[in-house]
Amino acid sequence: MFERLELLIGKESLEEIKNSKILIVGIGGVGGSVATSLVRSGVQNIVLIDFDIVDITNINRQVVAYHSTIGLKKVDVIKKILLDINPSLIVKTYDIFLNKDNIKTILDEEKPTYIIDACDSKETKKSIILEAISRKIKFISSMGTGNKMNPSDLEIIDIRKTVNDPLARIFRKWVKDNKIKSKITVLSSRELPIKTGNIVSSNSFVPTSAGLLITSYVIKDIINDDSKD
Repeated sequence: MFERLELLIGKESLEEIKNSKILIVGIGGVGGSVATSLVRSGVQNIVLIDFDIVDITNINRQVVAYHSTIGLKKVDVIKKILLDINPSLIVKTYDIFLNKDNIKTILDEEKPTYIIDACDSKETKKSIILEAISRKIKFISSMGTGNKMNPSDLEIIDIRKTVNDPLARIFRKWVKDNKIKSKITVLSSRELPIKTGNIVSSNSFVPTSAGLLITSYVIKDIINDDSKD
C-alpha cells in the first residue's frame, strides 16, 4: 500500500512513520485534512479528539462533511474514513471537549509522540501548548485559516514571527506575558484577513492546504528531514 512512498523516503523512514503515534485535536477543515493525509502517509496509530457533530455549514471545507453525515459525530465519521483508507490502522477516538481538566489524563493514557492542534478553542490550545512543552512532546498548533483566500500565504513558523493573523496575535501576547521561552511551532497565514462581519468565512482550499502543510512538516520531522524548514 505504501510502495510509492517507500520509494521516495526509504524503508527505514517509513518504519519511523509507522511507529509514531499522532494525536489530533479538532477534526474540522484543517484537522480532517491532516488526519486523512497522515494515514495516507503511513501513520498506523492515531488518536482523534473532537466533541462536535457534522453541520451543513461544514460541507464546503471538511472531509467529514456530506449530506449523508449531517448530524453524525465527527470522530465517528473520520474513523470510518480512515479505516477505509487503511483497515489495519489503530485508531482511538474521544468524543469530548479537550480542556485543562482532562488533558493530563488523556496524555498520560495515550502517550503520543506528536500532537497536532487543529481546534478552535483558545483555552484548549493553551493547555495543549503548556502540556506538550512540559512533557517534551513535539507539537504544532494551527492558527486561523478563516477569512483567507490565498493558500500560498500559509507558513509554518514560530509564533513570535507570525504576522497578519489575529489569533496568532493573541498567542504572541500570551507567550510574552507568561514568559514562555520554548519554541512554539504554528501554522499561520501572512494574508490580511478579509472582513466579512461577525461570521467567519471559509473555503475549501485554505484549510485543506493548511492541513497538508502540517502533515508535510510532521512527516518530515518524524523522519528527521532537515529540509522541513
